[in-house]
Amino acid sequence: MKNPCNGCKIIPIFTHYSISHLEQSDMLRKLKANGIFTGRQLLDAAHVLVCTQDGTIVNIVHDKDAGEGVELFEGLLCPGFVNCHCHLELSHLLGQIPQHTGLVQFILHILALRSTNEATIVQAMQQAERQMLQEGIVAVGDISNLAISLAVKQHHQLYYHNFVEVSGFSPAVADTRFEAAKAVFQQFVQHFPKSTSLVPHAPYSVSAKLFEHINRFNAHPLTSIHNQECADENAFFVSGDGQFNVLYQQLQVDTAHHVPTRKTSIQSVLPLLSAPEHVILVHNTCIDEKDVKWLQVAHGNKQIAYCICINANLYIENKLPPIDMLINQNVPLVVGTDSLASNATLSILSELITIHRHFAHLSLALLLQWATINGAQALGIEAQFGSFEPGKKPGILCIEGIDAQMKLHSNCSVKVIMA
Repeated sequence: MKNPCNGCKIIPIFTHYSISHLEQSDMLRKLKANGIFTGRQLLDAAHVLVCTQDGTIVNIVHDKDAGEGVELFEGLLCPGFVNCHCHLELSHLLGQIPQHTGLVQFILHILALRSTNEATIVQAMQQAERQMLQEGIVAVGDISNLAISLAVKQHHQLYYHNFVEVSGFSPAVADTRFEAAKAVFQQFVQHFPKSTSLVPHAPYSVSAKLFEHINRFNAHPLTSIHNQECADENAFFVSGDGQFNVLYQQLQVDTAHHVPTRKTSIQSVLPLLSAPEHVILVHNTCIDEKDVKWLQVAHGNKQIAYCICINANLYIENKLPPIDMLINQNVPLVVGTDSLASNATLSILSELITIHRHFAHLSLALLLQWATINGAQALGIEAQFGSFEPGKKPGILCIEGIDAQMKLHSNCSVKVIMA
């Protein structure tokens, strides 16, 4: 791999000082590779990452100041990855749903297949969590419709923010659906008191009455909502047309209350979600520039992160999200894996490889920023995760196999140095 800075100017982020007085200490590890991505910038091979034995970051120093005992790695050192959108409880559906069905048929498959015996679900979740650990993921924003994932999460091998999801498009079921979701929320909050939110599923699946319940509950300032995952979602709100009518007919859900707003889905429902200060919009496959500008003006008081789950977009709709447009609008982007029902793997590196394959003009540093510090900021955990800064314990990875053009490809892999 070439010098990762490729001639760029190095801006020091830490004070470079000698650590020779700690040379005999067994408390430190000194890690050097072809380069270091700090979470915000690329540093060249002349830098050494210094951490304690438990992975707490001490400093980044020039190699001439590092002294002896430096460990050498082939690749790029990087903070642990943050997966901002996952459905761990769907892990048992790996390979069971055909690709390119479109979102409506995909949802019908999920509803038909998701129920099975608890032992099978738990075993699949355990295996999926092991995969995330092996792939260098340190923190996850995970969607939960049931409390079953607690069997895995309560061991705290990964940091989880639990988005307890509620849905119900008919106003008639709003009360019962909310009470059921609140019961699940209470189970999670016993184990994750500071990292559990009760959130709406999607614009097309939550009634105005159910949004009212969610707003009144307002237990956490962070929320997540699936957004504009397919063109039919917008059509359902703009004109009342599209495949969501088929979905609700098959589910025997009364949609008589639904009146087309002549606005896109996000413009139709985000005004109904008044309480949360921080919002993660997930998928955004069919969002356009007008929507983003509307969000910036009409909801500028909210901190909105746009989550890209490119492998799931291709799996379900065979469509790419408008990444270039989102970059041009200067909005924060983060990365998720979605579920094993819509993906072959729960790997953030795999997501970045796919992004680089379709958007080769993007820099490696930009993609890694989305997967580290941006994700940590979106989940509100940047005090610990997302970057190499003194006192943090973000996990330490080595990304191997990056090519001479600083591009990710299918032969790249992750080595976990410190979890």
